[in-house]
Amino acid sequence: MLATFRSFAERNYRLFFAGALISNVGTWMSRVAQDWLVLVELTDHDATALGLVTGLQFLPMLLLAPVAGVVADRFAKIRVLTATNVAMCLTSALLAALVVTGAAQLWQVYALAFAQGLAAAVDGPARQAFVSEIVSPDHLSNAVGLNSASFNAARIIGPGVAGLMIAGIGTGPVFAVNAVSFLGYLGAIARMDGSLLHPAAPARGRGRLVEGLRYVRSRPDILLLLAIVFMFGTFAMNFQMTTALMATLVYGEGPAEYGLLGSIMAIGSLSAAIWVASRRRPRLRIILAALAAYTLLSTALALAPTYESFAVLLIPVGFTALTVLPTCNAMVQLSTAPEMRGRVLALYMAIFFGGTPLGAPMIGWIGEHWGPRWTILVGSIATGLTFVAASAYVFRRGELHVRYQRRRPFVTLQRPGVTVVNPLPDDTR
Repeated sequence: MLATFRSFAERNYRLFFAGALISNVGTWMSRVAQDWLVLVELTDHDATALGLVTGLQFLPMLLLAPVAGVVADRFAKIRVLTATNVAMCLTSALLAALVVTGAAQLWQVYALAFAQGLAAAVDGPARQAFVSEIVSPDHLSNAVGLNSASFNAARIIGPGVAGLMIAGIGTGPVFAVNAVSFLGYLGAIARMDGSLLHPAAPARGRGRLVEGLRYVRSRPDILLLLAIVFMFGTFAMNFQMTTALMATLVYGEGPAEYGLLGSIMAIGSLSAAIWVASRRRPRLRIILAALAAYTLLSTALALAPTYESFAVLLIPVGFTALTVLPTCNAMVQLSTAPEMRGRVLALYMAIFFGGTPLGAPMIGWIGEHWGPRWTILVGSIATGLTFVAASAYVFRRGELHVRYQRRRPFVTLQRPGVTVVNPLPDDTR
């Protein structure tokens, strides 16, 4: 158990974890409130509008990914994070004011979701890459898993609290709590000891963006992981929307029951994140096994006859989903050169979150015309196809894995007659 939390030995990481947990609770509360505001208070269960606001929130991840990656590699990450979290705090506060005063309109929610998405698009790569500056290389995989645990611990707390607040006092105060939560994160990073950080050398000169793209293009191991993340993020990870549609339209439940679903799913997600954090080395075979299990479990979830059976199935579905994502993230970070990490993670996040503007409106349209159950079944089908394609690639062209040697670890992709070797830094073990 102690090995699972070994990153807590470093003071800066303890501060980072605590601040992120507070911020993540507010984020999950805000997501539930935003869905309820659009789906129930501003429209009459318009699934297309819900898909559109979700898409607008994540569209900047796709549009700004190249620039965000360069910013993360060029400037001090702690300064970037300070600026982005101030911006997200202000947009949340403005939305809270509009809703509390009764002035909120759908177009305003669209605009503020997009504005917050702009800040989040720059924040994401910097935050992900900042972890490697907080902890030693020995603890990086563990820290990635614990970050996922923080996100999903917040997912247990946030939706349930948001549902109760919406039922009791409305959506406006929920957005206000989210605005305040960003202050907790800002306070945590302000208290960090700069002398204990391990900053990578900043990227300088022209062509930094092209250099990052060339680096990824030369890495078939990373390309395979990005393909998995794109398919999974675009078609499978739309639970923010699909659970809202299932709770309200299929089972006829209210805001408290809808919020509870997010917390129940997070039980499985948190368990997966802790399990991934406890493992010393991420493995591709774990990702493939989780994709296969997710395909079967999410199919059963889509066909669940009652609210209770749907809620129970969300636990193993959450476990398999959050086994895939942190493992992919850890493999990408561990196999990327430090000076390239911001740009590679920006591309990673663009592919994961950037797929949402493509998938969310489509899923919303499917929910409106085919029914809510199909919003989950589409993800099941896409995940199954991803598992088949990735497995065929691995077993026909070679096994992708991370090799750790005593002095110089490296990542290889082996296939008949060709071995691509990508050295990692000497201190990454």
